[in-house]
Amino acid sequence: TLAQGELYAGDPGFIETQLDWLDAATPADVLRAARSVMNAGYYQLNILPFPEYSTVASDLDRTTGLPAVNDTPELIFPEIREATLSNGMKVVLAERRAVPVVQIAVQFDAGYAADSVEGGTLGNASFTGAMLDEGTARRSALDIAEQLETLGATLASNSTLDTTSVAMSALKENLRGSLDILADVIRNPAFAQTEIDKLRARWLAGIEQEKANPVQLALRMLPPEIYGAGHAYGVPFTGSGTVKSINSLQRADLQRFHQTWLRPDNATIFVVGDASMEEIKPLLEKSLGNWRAPAGDIPTKNIATVERPAKGKVIIVDKPGSPQSLILAGHVAPPSNAPNDVAITAMNDIIGGQFTARVNMNLREDKGWAYGAYTFFQGAKGQRPWMVYAPVQTDKTKQSLAELLKELNAYKSNRPATAREIERAILNNTRSLPGAFETSNAVLGSLRSSARYGRAWDYPATLTDKFNALNAGEISSAADEVIHPESLIWVIVGDREKIEDGIRALNLGPVEVISMSDL
Repeated sequence: TLAQGELYAGDPGFIETQLDWLDAATPADVLRAARSVMNAGYYQLNILPFPEYSTVASDLDRTTGLPAVNDTPELIFPEIREATLSNGMKVVLAERRAVPVVQIAVQFDAGYAADSVEGGTLGNASFTGAMLDEGTARRSALDIAEQLETLGATLASNSTLDTTSVAMSALKENLRGSLDILADVIRNPAFAQTEIDKLRARWLAGIEQEKANPVQLALRMLPPEIYGAGHAYGVPFTGSGTVKSINSLQRADLQRFHQTWLRPDNATIFVVGDASMEEIKPLLEKSLGNWRAPAGDIPTKNIATVERPAKGKVIIVDKPGSPQSLILAGHVAPPSNAPNDVAITAMNDIIGGQFTARVNMNLREDKGWAYGAYTFFQGAKGQRPWMVYAPVQTDKTKQSLAELLKELNAYKSNRPATAREIERAILNNTRSLPGAFETSNAVLGSLRSSARYGRAWDYPATLTDKFNALNAGEISSAADEVIHPESLIWVIVGDREKIEDGIRALNLGPVEVISMSDL
């Protein structure tokens, strides 16, 4: 609105004038305006006949059905080169010459898990990352934004459970200047108090929004129940911390996290795009090669092995008047780099990882109780959580829980994966591979993921053979290893008055009721 006013009237506040006009308009004014544009007194509709078309001769035989599908193209993953800067920072490069753009990411072994290290504060990893481009020792937040725009570059920070990253997309011709900003943001954040206060206000509002969203609320509550207090993964999976922890954050906390975790001996530089190692390494050496690590060792995150409980539990978050119940359940599962991860992936696809998976076909397609029901993993270096998700009608909460349990138990007993289900899971995973890495960003994401979970750089290129070699026995073994319905921790957000009795009748475990006002 402000821009339109400036563009068309030379006044950003022109909307006020327009509102005054509307307020002062009379029926006579409206009639006069109508007559000025509708002066013909009638409406004329012209209907023209279609031209005559000729039929194109064709010898195509349509009686044979759909044409056969051609061979699926092979995934060609780019060659990966590695180098080391003079300060020991590792550089991983994949050349992509299609467009003159370079994607760069500096990834640190930190993430939300670092928040739980002794002396840490929940939400600090994400908050510190978000503060990096809010000003440095020699650039204000506005300077950074304006210079990036001038260079045609973008910059963003991101934290996952295990890593914190700063990523940039830059034009090749402006790479030197863009890298100077990237290095400045990573190495010299100002953490100005005024910027901290502004971000804190937005952050706290974001936490309240998470609490109001049943899915986000459940993702905040479930991990501490699965992993327990003191575990690196026993933190809200939104990464935002708590109201108390964010209110307690001081400038010194951000500086301490930056010095402790965002350091050259804890980082890897990833580059994908229009640059060779001979071109990019001198530029990286100039911007990051003289960065020295501080004294002291990098702390160790507590990623200890967790035992599944013999009996699960239920947490009901009372949301009076809710038209549906959000069901989220989970327990620990093997890490993302498990030796049989391909079998685990296919196994999960069959029970709940695809639209055609069993739990979705049951609750959505057959019963119509849910818009969608799925099972999924949250990636992790240590034991990752395996979760069951289903937003269901309030009056079908008990029945939906019973159906979910029925499907999970049957998958491990009298209804193992069928040959058709296994084939569909294999085809879904292999035929999507060639198109999954068409962009430089996708390749960059793969390299970052491989580093995070300790995989080979060409991991995607090995998947087709691994999936094609799967058999029913491996799928069944994966189901036995991963799925333990009796150990699930359930978080159910809904109207307690309407759902509690039904939930208790299922005997899923001890039931705890929490009011929204207590969160």
